[in-house]
Amino acid sequence: MRVLANENIPMAAIAGLRSAGWDVLAVAEVARSASDADVLALARREARVIITFDRDYGELIFARHHPVPAGVVYLRATPMRPEEPARWLLGMASQGLVLEGYFTIFSGWDHVRQRVLPSD
Repeated sequence: MRVLANENIPMAAIAGLRSAGWDVLAVAEVARSASDADVLALARREARVIITFDRDYGELIFARHHPVPAGVVYLRATPMRPEEPARWLLGMASQGLVLEGYFTIFSGWDHVRQRVLPSD
């Protein structure tokens, strides 16, 4: 899985995804302090799914018609430990949830919603 971890994703979660074989590009490592629009553009260029705790991406994509990335996973749940987001993402993937082409909202194991991303 090719993902772009937004700056708010803990490094412990990034390390967990990488150790599971995911191709993770971290905004904190390559584009510190980038705007949300710049993160969207980077994700699109790199064909990556954005992983974030930032809800602004929905508005940018659906209301303001910014470039659409491969997918977005908005983590609404608050992690208890820094590695928890990796466990959530790996769990979603192991259950067969497709993240590419969707805006996925994770509010907890029993609350995952998806909306198809607009096409260009």
